[in-house]
Amino acid sequence: MKTSKALIAHLAMFGACAGWGLMSPVGKDAMLHGFDGITMVSFRVAGACLLFWIASLFVPKEQVPWRDRLMFIGAALTGLLFNQCCFTIGLSITSPINASIVTTSMPIFAMILAALILREPITGKKALGVLMGCSGALILILSSAAHADARVGDIRGDLLCLFAQFSFALYLSLFNPLIKRYNVFTVNKYMFSWATLMLLPLSSYYVYGVISQPILLLTWIEVGYVVVCGTFFCYILTMIGQRTLRPTVVSVYNYVQPIVAVAASLIMGISTMKLTHVLAVVLVFSGVWLVVKSKSRKDIEEERQEKKNV
Repeated sequence: MKTSKALIAHLAMFGACAGWGLMSPVGKDAMLHGFDGITMVSFRVAGACLLFWIASLFVPKEQVPWRDRLMFIGAALTGLLFNQCCFTIGLSITSPINASIVTTSMPIFAMILAALILREPITGKKALGVLMGCSGALILILSSAAHADARVGDIRGDLLCLFAQFSFALYLSLFNPLIKRYNVFTVNKYMFSWATLMLLPLSSYYVYGVISQPILLLTWIEVGYVVVCGTFFCYILTMIGQRTLRPTVVSVYNYVQPIVAVAASLIMGISTMKLTHVLAVVLVFSGVWLVVKSKSRKDIEEERQEKKNV
């Protein structure tokens, strides 16, 4: 039974990260054929909000006090609104390959914020990982600045995608206790609701301008994939994996995203692979691996306790 549960968790994490990896080129293609960044993120947030409210009708209802409901505003801002807006708009400007590579930097931001907010120690291994990850991101951004071809990348899009990862890492550091108090449907129901209420009044004018124009059926199918698979199902699969697997194991699955995104982007012909991409991948992956493998405050405290006991 334990082995079966672990297998399900591994399959869930692989499915979620593969789904997110495919979302970059699919979403990019939709934004090349009728949609723009603001409209895409509006559909993604509002569509997932509707799906999570429908799904919540079929699971046990949880009582959420008003204090926590209001705290979900901050979680919605950092974990959804800033994160998804910056990533989706950044993706509309830069290449899917660049966007997916930048996505792997999130654990590095999480480590830095955990040190500042949660007082997690920064070891030599963590510091080296941050340096390597930042070097990879810098190479990617500088190479984008040197090219005028959007198939290679765009520095504006790269920076927006980078800020999206920072925003999500901030969300994890500030609202982790809140997230753990409720199930996935309760958390996402309130987060997506607040994000929808904040986003739609600002974006409805642009959304109406886009959908009032003729849009290809294939584009609508791609948007449907982003909303249903890339958002709703991937969020659920991630929670299934996190309930069983250790955080370090979950982080390793983050590497699946750029592999899928690069392969799909090259097949679809909407990106090109350069030597600088390969170098950036090696540096960022190595940096993230060092950060993930370094010891947490809990690990250090447990080691100290064991030495005292000996």
